[in-house]
Amino acid sequence: QVQLVESGGGLVQAGGSLRLSCVASGINFSILPMGWYRQAPGNQRELVAGITNNDITNYEDSVKGRFTISRDNAKNTVYLQMKSLKPEDTAVYYCNGKNRWFSWGQGTQVTVSS
Repeated sequence: QVQLVESGGGLVQAGGSLRLSCVASGINFSILPMGWYRQAPGNQRELVAGITNNDITNYEDSVKGRFTISRDNAKNTVYLQMKSLKPEDTAVYYCNGKNRWFSWGQGTQVTVSS
């Protein structure tokens, strides 16, 4: 049974930082490219950061230089360090496979106030 559990969201002022975590179970985590996605109200879910099984990363243009994705295969966990947050980063953040989607978790809400 696949389970993705996101945590670490919250309310933060513009310019602040948050670190999101996602613990995966039921998948062969260490060989899978993983991604962080976000969905703002009224918008489609979008991929904001991805990481391969050998730590090659890529980012959506609006988060480059502010977000950092990383992974710890020993803990089946993928992280998203977010800094210099902006109100437009407000969304529910999810993790999932980058090239293959599993059942979505509940996500973690990130709210950035101006």
